[in-house]
Amino acid sequence: MKLNVLWMYHDVMDLYGDRGNIQVLKKRCMDRNIEIEIDTCGIGESKHIGDYDLLFIGGGADREQGLLFDDLVSRKQDIIDAIDAKTFVLLICGGYQFFGQYYIDNSDNKIEGLGIFNYYTTSDSSVGRCIGNIEIEATLDGKTVNIVGFENHGGQTRGVEHPLGKVVHGHGNEYQGGYEGFYNGQVLGTYMHGPLLPKNPEVADFIISKALAKRHGEVQLAELDDTLENRAHEVMQKRMAGA
Repeated sequence: MKLNVLWMYHDVMDLYGDRGNIQVLKKRCMDRNIEIEIDTCGIGESKHIGDYDLLFIGGGADREQGLLFDDLVSRKQDIIDAIDAKTFVLLICGGYQFFGQYYIDNSDNKIEGLGIFNYYTTSDSSVGRCIGNIEIEATLDGKTVNIVGFENHGGQTRGVEHPLGKVVHGHGNEYQGGYEGFYNGQVLGTYMHGPLLPKNPEVADFIISKALAKRHGEVQLAELDDTLENRAHEVMQKRMAGA
């Protein structure tokens, strides 16, 4: 069994340690003897996204997002075709924003998004920045899980029809907005850095299973010893609860 991963803009979109997500996916596959191949794709490189089981794009600041915009837009149809072919997509922060209609930065520059989904992102100086630790309650294909992470974004993402989860602590898509991220069964977008996956082993395994399903159907993953991961998760929860 093999998992093929495409990490796009690895050299540009790596805010707050997002590369850690790739390291977690690799380790959890290797611990189960699942072969995993991680390929990268930078600006101008030729890759057929539909050849991969999982597409990952991390976060970046406004400058980094501006650098790769034209390249990403040129790949729009390839991305849509890959999603239709059941490639699973994990998007963090700036990557998440790009799949919406548009993004207005803090200088009022409007950057058109891929327009794959209806949500959009604006910079609103009348509200505060969404920054700090965050916990949400999410339902992933029928299973309810609590997810913890770190958010730091001025962008306010609105019009999300399928949020990833309900905020327990923190802000989410908007300042004190109540809901975080996006999930529609095939694409998972979130503002959670930290990185996301080391403290959320259930989410990591969920993503592995969804990606493997493209070529292998439903896969039952062997259980791993997640004592350390769950302890880190609990520490974050207690910190946010003020315990």
